[in-house]
Amino acid sequence: MTNPLAPGSLDGRVALVTGSSRGIGADTARYLAGAGAAVVVNYRSKAPRAEKLVGEITDAGGRAIAVGADLTDPASVAAMFERTVAELGLIDILVLNASGGMETGMGEDYAMRLNRDAQVNVVEGAEAHLAEGARIVFVTSHQAHFIRTTPTMPEYEPVALSKRAGEDALRAKLSEFEASGVEFVVVSGDMIEGTITATLLERANPGAIAARKEDAGRLYNVSEFAAEVAAAAVDPIPAEHTRYVGDTSGFVREG
Repeated sequence: MTNPLAPGSLDGRVALVTGSSRGIGADTARYLAGAGAAVVVNYRSKAPRAEKLVGEITDAGGRAIAVGADLTDPASVAAMFERTVAELGLIDILVLNASGGMETGMGEDYAMRLNRDAQVNVVEGAEAHLAEGARIVFVTSHQAHFIRTTPTMPEYEPVALSKRAGEDALRAKLSEFEASGVEFVVVSGDMIEGTITATLLERANPGAIAARKEDAGRLYNVSEFAAEVAAAAVDPIPAEHTRYVGDTSGFVREG
């Protein structure tokens, strides 16, 4: 997948991508760095993996740092932003990619704590560290975005509900964003082949990915979807602040 962003188009900009040591977040970080942005690779516990990505970016002539933070811990989030600004400067692009909820052993409320509460805490923690005209990109799925009108697989429902709750909580801040000159866009994608979520869903519900692929015609892979996320960081804000990636014909819109 070629970089959707032109070389040098983000020179002088600073981007922070949550949950970016692997998968969609990692490829998004690569695209942003390839366009000239100084990138923060955020991770929760996989420091070697994050440092490896930083090495890839710097070896290619880019600029990046790895910053660990537990997004459910406000003190950890505050430290992440303080280090970012100290080393790179104010943040121009904040990509809210980190999500979860299908992991075991994290507590029954983990999905809501990470996908709603932590997203709000990250945004509120970022406010004092955003550059003028900064953009916030929230990454979600069609299964979560449309959960109020279109049922999803039972195995994914807790995640979908919590992701939609996080989206709603951030949309409730739109007037506040506009008053402070901050741009906001949601990127909603169909199931993405090759992600951890897809793997866990397939394990819990064998055949789920193939069935969705047949219904949708095709599914985006990790690098293709990451390219859409990266483009959402710079493209004009779409209608209703929502960029749809992949087929939506099987989902019922509200209203």
